[in-house]
Amino acid sequence: MLVVDDDTRIRGLLQKYLVDNGFRVTAAADAAEARKHLVGIQFDLIVLDVMMPGEDGFEFTQSLRQDSDVPILLLTARGDPENRIEGLERGADDYLAKPFEPRELVLRINTILRRAMKDDGQPKAVQMGECRFDLERGELWRKETKVRLTTAEVTLLRLFASNPKVTFSRLELCEHTGVTLERSVDVQITRLRRKIEANPRMPIYLQTVRGVGYTLIPD
Repeated sequence: MLVVDDDTRIRGLLQKYLVDNGFRVTAAADAAEARKHLVGIQFDLIVLDVMMPGEDGFEFTQSLRQDSDVPILLLTARGDPENRIEGLERGADDYLAKPFEPRELVLRINTILRRAMKDDGQPKAVQMGECRFDLERGELWRKETKVRLTTAEVTLLRLFASNPKVTFSRLELCEHTGVTLERSVDVQITRLRRKIEANPRMPIYLQTVRGVGYTLIPD
């Protein structure tokens, strides 16, 4: 696991607490140092502070999402809904506002890691126009090109693909993905549509059922 925080005291406390709870932790003071670690190490998860000098956590997350699907948990003193939504839009898997209980941090980390490692063992795929989602591998392909997904997006697509034409409410999707804001589900749906729909504003496959929730209607 990689912990990135410019506050030396907080960084040290996080590293010690996570190590005490059984995690192997590498620490970095900013995005530049984090990039150096990422060159040679494949991390299971990144715990990333938002408010950092230079490249902040939002910018770093968006940059990472161009070529990596490593799970990202954002930490920030700005915990209002709009900032949480921005973090999810940039590609984060979860968002925790400071100050927080260390036990909650560990619980959220474990939830993200379980989602990342979950394999439902169904060796099948669903087709959505030019896109194909492999449930076993959790991979989305557009023709011959692999489309990068976050762990939260994989979780949602697996749920929808395993239950085609079944409508899930926002509350059910929150419970399944471990997020607390229904608005966060809307953000994830919007991001998925950009990846699987020819016209995300007029979705054919990942449809809204007005007043109820969302459903996947594959080919």
